[in-house]
Amino acid sequence: MNEMDFFDARPLLALALHVVLASAVTVHVLLRKADVGSATGWIGLAWLSPIIGAGLYALLGVNRVHRRAQEMRVPPLPLDQAEGESLRERSLTPLDRAAAEMTGRPSIGGNNIRILCNGDEAYPLMLAAIDAATSSIALSSYILRDDLAGAPFLDALIRAHQRDVQVRVLIDGIGGGYFTSWGYRRLARHGVPAARFMHSLLPWRMPFLNLRMHKKLLVIDGQRAFTGGLNIGAENLLALKPRHPVLDHHFAIQGPVVGQLSRAFADDWQMATGEELEDAIWFPEPLPASGPASEQIMRVITAGPDQDIEKIEFVALMAITCAQKSVTLMTPYFLPDEKLVSALGLAARRGVEVDVVIPAKSNHRYVDFAMQANVSPLLEAGCRIWKDRPPFDHSKLMTVDGAWALIGSSNWDTRSFRLNFELGVEVYDAEFARALKAVMDAKRLQPLTLENLAQRPLAARLRDAALRLLLPYL
Repeated sequence: MNEMDFFDARPLLALALHVVLASAVTVHVLLRKADVGSATGWIGLAWLSPIIGAGLYALLGVNRVHRRAQEMRVPPLPLDQAEGESLRERSLTPLDRAAAEMTGRPSIGGNNIRILCNGDEAYPLMLAAIDAATSSIALSSYILRDDLAGAPFLDALIRAHQRDVQVRVLIDGIGGGYFTSWGYRRLARHGVPAARFMHSLLPWRMPFLNLRMHKKLLVIDGQRAFTGGLNIGAENLLALKPRHPVLDHHFAIQGPVVGQLSRAFADDWQMATGEELEDAIWFPEPLPASGPASEQIMRVITAGPDQDIEKIEFVALMAITCAQKSVTLMTPYFLPDEKLVSALGLAARRGVEVDVVIPAKSNHRYVDFAMQANVSPLLEAGCRIWKDRPPFDHSKLMTVDGAWALIGSSNWDTRSFRLNFELGVEVYDAEFARALKAVMDAKRLQPLTLENLAQRPLAARLRDAALRLLLPYL
């Protein structure tokens, strides 16, 4: 073959490579992707964007997460045999039964949960708990900075390790700093067992690009826990007057449900490091909570792009379906998919008061723009969307009928519900639900209306609609 023949053959070789790669993507998508829209989009991209489309699918579309099951999934207890006492609101009985079946975890009574506002209130209690730990500390955080807020945590964890407390720290590979995670490096220098979740520089191990460990969890001695939406960084300490302050809510939990939180951490730690945490140091005999509100019924829900996919979203959907009087939720990013939009809209149409509280301006403007193109069906159905005043509030809260609440790390967007590893806690307790609803009601300041959306210039409406197409990745 002469030189001219070789160069003439190159387009044919490129075409053949394109066909092979696009065909491989098509086969993989047809066998692995359940969502019709996602499957159609990836197949179209693979065929219409030669080679590049297949490359993008390999980097962003392939779920490489394979969690080894650490616990045997036991069938849920019948409702009348569950550890929690009978629910005060019988309308929530179907929700409790469905959540037990889906998660494999029973609802458990004898717990106590306390609302903590911002890092100013939560951090001192968390640091005191770390310093008081006698056997084990498990900390999982999307962000753990080595700054005025994070440095005291790093110091406390190092001290605990030096006094022979078993310490394990899990930091997300993106949120904790992709190129340089100063918090992780400092812990590692002092010998504290720490890991960066799904972090790799190798192109063929790239799930970190779109899959993140978003949980915020601290468990002390297997008996006390802190969880919610609060990261560990100076922006959460309002007393320091940071340039970009972030409000948030966290929660202190005591009682038997802490065992479920410990299990959630142990599963993530094993996935990240291969080490199993199984002995009594991590799973002691549960102690009932003490105090005036110690009968709260609770259950942990884990979600992620593995066997737990969409479980928090499904529980939220079931709660909306069970609602008879009110649904109130607060989230920093509001980009629900069609299932949630339909559920909220149908609830409003049957007379349920549906209120959604969002920031007037989040820390990701493109998410705000996409939200504006996504909420018209909710407003048309009678849902009310409220904008809170600055500073930016990062809280993720939900209540139904003033009797049930959901707290945790999950935002109301496709990323949190389908792509991130998230942690939520159901609380079946009217007093707590009313207190949480009061927090959200106080944030209902400026209504977002159809008129507001219609008054946007054409260029803004086109921008918002285009960004909405990126909903799974925002």
